[in-house]
Amino acid sequence: MNDEFSYTLRIPKDRVGVLIGKSGKVKRDIEHATGTRMGIDSKEGEVAIVADDGLRLYEAREVIRAIGRGFNPGIALQLLKMDATLEIIDVTAVTGKSKNALQRLKGRVIGAEGKAKREIERLTGCSISVYGKTIALIGEVTDVTAARLAVENLLQGATHATVYRLLEKRRRERKFERMVGKNDA
Repeated sequence: MNDEFSYTLRIPKDRVGVLIGKSGKVKRDIEHATGTRMGIDSKEGEVAIVADDGLRLYEAREVIRAIGRGFNPGIALQLLKMDATLEIIDVTAVTGKSKNALQRLKGRVIGAEGKAKREIERLTGCSISVYGKTIALIGEVTDVTAARLAVENLLQGATHATVYRLLEKRRRERKFERMVGKNDA
């Protein structure tokens, strides 16, 4: 029995070129890495994925979603690692329809000259993309949870210093847990 699985999703039209890559290289790399086939409608931003395995289809979909949310393909392909995940935060859930509020809150997450974004990435080990009305995170599941909390705190008005302190404390605790875990083994 040869079942095929398929899924269709849309990405922003301005991200289609990134998904395809120079001479189709990114598309081929994703297809090869996930064992899937893709059809891309560049006018509509629609991507059809076909696979013999549902898990491979899911992996390809997540990589494509990440590229659609502003990540470069190299970072998006990290989602193929065992414990990696993609989390997408809709900033309009906090701001409503106000464009000014959206810009202001995205600016809080990015920080002056990108400092806040870089600091959250450094403290969590996650990659962050601020694109359109979303903030997307890629990393290990536990790290993404911490990064999400940090981003949500910033969106709700917490100071940058408070968020960094929380992340530093979590980082120290995780380091201690890893040390204790190694001594127990």
